[in-house]
Amino acid sequence: MENENEKLNTSKKDFSHEIAPEVKKKMKMNLVYVGMFSVAMVFAGLTSGYIVSMGDSIWVKFPLPKAFWISTVIIILSSITFQITVLKANKDNHKTTKLLAITTLILGLLFVYFQFKGYGQLIDKGSHLVGNIMTVEGRYGSVGEDGRYYGYYELKYNGKFIGINGNDYLLNGKKMSESDMKTFQEFILQFEKMNVKNPITVKNPGSKFELFYKQQPLTNKEGKLILPDGKTLEYVDLIRLQSLAINVGDGRGDFFINGEIGNDFHVYYKGKELEYENREWKYKGQRLDDYLQTKPLESPDTSSSYLYVITFLHLLHIIGTIFYLIKVVKISFSNTYSFENKLSIKLGAIFWHFLGLLWLYLLLFLLFIH
Repeated sequence: MENENEKLNTSKKDFSHEIAPEVKKKMKMNLVYVGMFSVAMVFAGLTSGYIVSMGDSIWVKFPLPKAFWISTVIIILSSITFQITVLKANKDNHKTTKLLAITTLILGLLFVYFQFKGYGQLIDKGSHLVGNIMTVEGRYGSVGEDGRYYGYYELKYNGKFIGINGNDYLLNGKKMSESDMKTFQEFILQFEKMNVKNPITVKNPGSKFELFYKQQPLTNKEGKLILPDGKTLEYVDLIRLQSLAINVGDGRGDFFINGEIGNDFHVYYKGKELEYENREWKYKGQRLDDYLQTKPLESPDTSSSYLYVITFLHLLHIIGTIFYLIKVVKISFSNTYSFENKLSIKLGAIFWHFLGLLWLYLLLFLLFIH
């Protein structure tokens, strides 16, 4: 019996022994490496999917927002400060370790701030997580054989039809001046907030603007738009007018992306850059077939969707690691730095460096591919 008790006590002592520091370090390092590998595989899949999706789709390319470049500088600086934090912690330099740990945390938060600022710049540019390349609802009239612009709605300004090419509204074949465009927006925006319970009341009809529906002039009678046969517009037609008002108010013509095609943004199909002239798609000056004329109208902006998903997924990993940075700051305020504390700081730095390198890879990928 005594021998059995001795064996049991010995067994308890053996299990109570702590794992050797080097073994513990290796185990935790391996966990970090597995995590890094898993994250890398996720982004490798996303970037590969990006390239595959681009192959047979209408694809929009435009410059990355400036805020993304600022966040890049920030994450590089944060990686430097984090590495110095590790070095100072190993030397038990408490004062400098505290300062650098706090600095790294602040830089991490600034990275998050500028990433969201970048998303704001993308939205201002007309790029959204889910959206289309070209406007369909509220699209201004299409060009006819005689050069006039037909469709659901068109307008005359001072007796002359307003035209459109790309995102530019034209008058006498030239881009409208800022003052004329502002006057145009002020007039059309009155149709932006109408609904079934709140029918439109046309204000400021003036003599400058004439509104046409399917080439028929509309008249203003007691605040309502009346067709030549005396009928009022149906609700679905009013919704189209509302969508047009929103597009014009946002300075948007045929494209959701703001600016001039070929300059501020580019449109590709199967790796070939397309041209857009007089509301027709061309490649090297040759008009594309009817199928490719309508394909961009029906195509979602997959390019922007990928941009948001890839960068936001990276941002989520950054945010998750920031919580670990808070732990590092708490450790830096310890009276003594144990082996466990120093290992925690080192492991955090390794993963943070990895996220920084991953961001540089994603940025270069998007820069040269997007």
